[in-house]
Amino acid sequence: MASSTKEIARGVFHLPLSVVNAYFVGDKGNWFLVDSGFPGKAPLIKKAAEARFGAGAHPTAIILTHGHIDHVGSAQALAEEWNVQVFAHPAEMPFLSGRAQYPPLDPTAPGFLATISRFFPPVDVNLGSRLTAMDEFNPFPGLPGWKAIHTPGHSPGHIAFFRESDGVLLAGDAITTVNTESLLSILRKKKEVCRPATPATTDWPQARASVIKLAALRPGLLAAGHGVPMLNSKSQLQQLADHFTFPSHGRYVTEPVRVDEKGLTVLPPAPVDQAPGIAASVVVAGLAVGVGALYSKFGKYVPKPKRIA
Repeated sequence: MASSTKEIARGVFHLPLSVVNAYFVGDKGNWFLVDSGFPGKAPLIKKAAEARFGAGAHPTAIILTHGHIDHVGSAQALAEEWNVQVFAHPAEMPFLSGRAQYPPLDPTAPGFLATISRFFPPVDVNLGSRLTAMDEFNPFPGLPGWKAIHTPGHSPGHIAFFRESDGVLLAGDAITTVNTESLLSILRKKKEVCRPATPATTDWPQARASVIKLAALRPGLLAAGHGVPMLNSKSQLQQLADHFTFPSHGRYVTEPVRVDEKGLTVLPPAPVDQAPGIAASVVVAGLAVGVGALYSKFGKYVPKPKRIA
């Protein structure tokens, strides 16, 4: 995989990490890493940073749109090597400090990612002393013009970042620019503005409200956590906001999770998973083989036996 970045707007650089994106924001004297991909991506990110900003380059800080494993996976390794802090919204703190796990992924929701989520075990994340609560009014210290926008739904403390001067929106997973429910769309990297991924979104009313909030910004450039950054996306984004639909079924569709400063307070019961069985096992096995190359690039992490269910 190439480790080069592409400048998609003034001082905003896109780094694709297989099926998830990271971004560098700023310049050689003061830049920030937004999200860090799956575990195991630290060497690639470091190489891309040095290619962009010079040997020994390191950011002022690492900023997380949220703490799901595909965004936080390499944050601790990089923070230790670079000796920097990792900033996230206060509502993410329980899930990034080892006090709680995120709600389980929902394999019964519709779509490709939900199907393969059966292979993703729960993971404990503890960033320890590197973790710091973000200042929403000054998310990138020393870089004027950016604001943080709380966009819950996909996760409790999900944050997007917007620069009003040129309409750049770093949307995280509040919006995707690829249909994550379709394997073909993922492999083709087909650009389209879509709702957040179904297996990991745990509050659909909030997710809809967040999309409406972001559509009202009328961004000129939409750069999400999944998919290729898109120009001229205003019309599609407004369409999504105007006609946002919940998944047809799934654990979190009729009842969202509830959280407080300690973590989960309400977790909807798990629905019956109809997939197990001979026929379904064949289908799932076929999917596993089909996405083996992608999964192998996600990085290695140690499954944790602890499960919230």
